[in-house]
Amino acid sequence: MKILITGGSGFIGSNFIRFLLEDSGEENLEICNFDKLTYAGQGKNIGHMGLSHDPRYTFIRGDVSIREQVEHALDLFDPSVIVNFAAESHVDRSISNSMDFVTSNVSGTVNLLDVSIGKLEKFVQISTDEVYGSRKEGSFNEDDLLNPSSPYSASKAAAEQFAVAYHKTHSAPVIITRSSNNYGPFQLPEKLIPLFITNLIDGKKVPLMWSEDNPGLNVRDWIHVEDNCRAIWHILNHGKVGEVYNIPGNSELNNLEITRAILYYFGKGDEMIEHIPHRKGHDFRYSISGDKLADLGFKVDPGSFYKRLDETCKWYEENQSWWRPLKGK
Repeated sequence: MKILITGGSGFIGSNFIRFLLEDSGEENLEICNFDKLTYAGQGKNIGHMGLSHDPRYTFIRGDVSIREQVEHALDLFDPSVIVNFAAESHVDRSISNSMDFVTSNVSGTVNLLDVSIGKLEKFVQISTDEVYGSRKEGSFNEDDLLNPSSPYSASKAAAEQFAVAYHKTHSAPVIITRSSNNYGPFQLPEKLIPLFITNLIDGKKVPLMWSEDNPGLNVRDWIHVEDNCRAIWHILNHGKVGEVYNIPGNSELNNLEITRAILYYFGKGDEMIEHIPHRKGHDFRYSISGDKLADLGFKVDPGSFYKRLDETCKWYEENQSWWRPLKGK
């Protein structure tokens, strides 16, 4: 199997490459990482993992939003599968500069779909639970309407719609995954968990969104990145073309609970919390059903969350040479 992984130097993409090469149990693989190496994928993940010298791994630098570079990568590598992780993903950045998200997330996906027509066995489009929007009770399933709240989630929803349209129009072998909030090693310290961990390592307070009527109570479902990678691989091998699969972590916590769990690891209390205003369009709760994925034979065990969170805290303590340059230190 020849797999072209776009955005393979980023957080989830690099962890997926590591999983394929070390833990998937599949020896007959060739992996090509196609990445433009923005601030979110500077190439250090793969090197830090020690994977760059694996003979099954190759790298092509390029931008999914530039059609000629996508054509070059497909001609050079000739993949049978594309897994599209390439995306701008930081919500706050999307609020201040939406066009970058349209360019990478929408135009990039369309370029990949266009160039790969008739050439692939599978095209896995990596999406997010944020496309559903907020829900106070119950959980979204794959057939629910999309109702994105931020420019980021809107761009991911639009990319999905193009993928679905190419499946219907061109019989593109598309499968879509929507995962809950990922955490784990190699996540940029702009996201909540690594930001809070690295701040506390440096003795700084953690910025928790807060108001009198909503004191840090926004709910997110958390999944360790390794579990998401295992789920994507399972869906790639067993999922049905044309289908969408939610990937929940089955670990819903509000932001105050996750903050206190990280504080507890470092032996700190609420005195280390700095209250900041909520962002514009801040969704209250994300929750997705994993019944369809369970029917496919895969389910994440929620019982390991706090253990994996402690392991993540320890990883950032032990790998400061990786994250300090990313925080300008």
